[in-house]
Amino acid sequence: MTQTVRFQKLSERATMPTYGTEFSAGADLYAAMPDKVTIAPGETQFIHTDIAMEIPVGLVGLVYARSGLACKKGLAPANKVGVIDSDYRGEIMVALHNHSTEPVTIGYKERIAQIVFTPYVAAAFEEVTQLDETVRGEGGFGSTGTK
Repeated sequence: MTQTVRFQKLSERATMPTYGTEFSAGADLYAAMPDKVTIAPGETQFIHTDIAMEIPVGLVGLVYARSGLACKKGLAPANKVGVIDSDYRGEIMVALHNHSTEPVTIGYKERIAQIVFTPYVAAAFEEVTQLDETVRGEGGFGSTGTK
């Protein structure tokens, strides 16, 4: 299924998001800063893409780490998954956090994250005095065992 997502380049440095393969779920987002940015160990830096999007109502853009950047260099979005709502029209920036023990440098037009578009359901919240019971009940972390 293909859905049109309109986007705007906010500068001449912006790069249109691209899919790596025909069946890639995430489209790559690119760094748009003209100068390299070095992210120190344990530090977070906002990386500009210089693009804005008009995400259709009913969809959300979820910004995830690129596996190679995260596993090989230790860089991943600081908030783990960024959420771009359909009514947001500002620049998409990625807050990259360096989980490694070495400084990592991001260059112009480097792929920094990937965006996946997915439908969402808005909830209508209803306050009640009691919830339906289940077999699991209040069992939390680890309550279903390890095997």
